[in-house]
Amino acid sequence: MAFKRVKWKGILLQKNLLNSLKKKSLVSIKVYSRNSIITPKCIGKTFEVYNGFKFNKIVVNENMIGFKFGEFSPTRTKAVFKKSK
Repeated sequence: MAFKRVKWKGILLQKNLLNSLKKKSLVSIKVYSRNSIITPKCIGKTFEVYNGFKFNKIVVNENMIGFKFGEFSPTRTKAVFKKSK
C-alpha cells in the first residue's frame, strides 16, 4: 500500500464517511469528499462519488486501496464535435 500522504498526518477520511462505513444496512454510501482515501474497511462496498454533476457508482476492490475516491469519478466529459460535410 502506497499512501500519498505523509505518515505522520495519517489517513484522510471524513467523519460522516467513517460513520457510514460502520452501518452495515446501507446498500450504497454517498461520498461528497473526493479527496478521502480508500481504506481496507471499504473493500467490497458500493460508493456513489459526486463529481459536481451526478453520482458515479464505484465498487471498491483490493487494488483501489490507497487511492482517492475522486480518481475513479471523472469530472470532465469528452468533447464531441460534429463532422462537417
